[in-house]
Amino acid sequence: MRETRFLRRRPALVAATVTALLLVTAAATQTSASAAAAGCQVNYTVSSSWQGGFGANVTITNLGDPVDGWRLTWSYAAGQTITQLWNGSFTQAGAQVTVTNASYNGAIPTNGTASFGFNGSWTGSNPAPTAFSLNGTTCTGGVNPTTGPPPTTPPPTTPPPTTPPPGTSQPCDIYAAGGTACIAAHSTTRALYAAYNGSLYQVRRSSDNTTRNIGVLSPGGRANAASQDSFCANTTCVITIIFDQSGRGNNLGYQGAGGVGGAVQPAVANKESVTVGGDKVYSLYIPGKSSYWRDGHLTGVPTGSAPEGMYMVTSGTHVNSGCCFDYGNSETTRRADGAGAMDAIYFGTSCWFGGCSGSGPWVQADLEYGLYPGGSSSWNSNQRAFTSKFVTATLKNNGTSRFAIKGSNAQSGSLYTLYDGSLPRGYSPMRKQGAIILGSGGDCCIDNTNQSVGTFYEGAMVAGYPSDATENAVQANITAAGYR
Repeated sequence: MRETRFLRRRPALVAATVTALLLVTAAATQTSASAAAAGCQVNYTVSSSWQGGFGANVTITNLGDPVDGWRLTWSYAAGQTITQLWNGSFTQAGAQVTVTNASYNGAIPTNGTASFGFNGSWTGSNPAPTAFSLNGTTCTGGVNPTTGPPPTTPPPTTPPPTTPPPGTSQPCDIYAAGGTACIAAHSTTRALYAAYNGSLYQVRRSSDNTTRNIGVLSPGGRANAASQDSFCANTTCVITIIFDQSGRGNNLGYQGAGGVGGAVQPAVANKESVTVGGDKVYSLYIPGKSSYWRDGHLTGVPTGSAPEGMYMVTSGTHVNSGCCFDYGNSETTRRADGAGAMDAIYFGTSCWFGGCSGSGPWVQADLEYGLYPGGSSSWNSNQRAFTSKFVTATLKNNGTSRFAIKGSNAQSGSLYTLYDGSLPRGYSPMRKQGAIILGSGGDCCIDNTNQSVGTFYEGAMVAGYPSDATENAVQANITAAGYR
């Protein structure tokens, strides 16, 4: 019954794939007319669909001579409109759509590919396009033979981007474009909105107990680590606040004396430095006995059975089995208040119910009264360990019938779906209270200390149930950010 009700509110996934062999004349490429043959295959896939909106992924496979710069065009037959696109840029005039390459994916070698994705809107129906053109030439199926000598120079090689192109949407811009706006956004490394120019976190130095807010180098940019270094020179600094970039005031304070109250201490500010896009930044490195919290039930954090989603970038090399390195929705009481009182991402090596395969670390869901690898206390055989230096973890929960867990390497690759299905017995509906936890379980740390270790680089929580296309776009943004 609940699943039926959910599907009526958000239609099931629509999978429509169109493949076209494209014939492109030599004159349409950017090599000389006597030296080029070109052709390609286009896979257009509607990856998700909901009332009034959809997500799609497009892959171009170059079947001819190397291409340096591409422009793909098509027409929509039912009035669809692109609302937001990544890994390229677009224009749309009526039904006609033109997508051009980004600065980093314009070169496609023979048998190589270039991909982009987008979100769009539709009314009535959403048929896939039936014809495409590449660089101005209609696709007719086939590859022109080379009419002259082969090129004497190799195709240009473009390295993977270390930073997103200027003006690229950041994770919370992507979520908003997908209809699931961030209600909390936290990071010690970078802005999570393209226009954000405020503070990321606050440090306090031990020499005189004064504080400094650490901002970004430029709007939408990375953290100003040099500001922290100069302020903390010849003394010790701790991180006292991680500021909420969403504008809702959901700032996270440490659960200890001088913070939001509790039995733990703030984390040391310079325990780990990494680079993002080539710039030095600092992580929130929790070696145990540190944790951050906020009561956000009046400032937008979903409560009860309201749907929500979240992600975090963490580390697969700094983990333990202590309970529980979480980020997400938790109790306002800071007590274990029963099944469904929490809805948070867990990352670590804890095998809560036993029977696990391997040693982790795993992305699981902390729903209170248990860390769930899937839809029950039995081990989910689709689980996998994520041991890379940087890991993306996501969780979404519609609050009544369905939740999904995903993970990936945060430096490359797509999200891997670990579980997408029914909530465990006793968790429908959810009973979320609307606090935010970072670094510990929900029943920490008024009169006990955090037992978990972990690293936090960035994360956000959203209102609503984000689409797969939106989550895929966020992952693409993370990998393009260039964590090293």
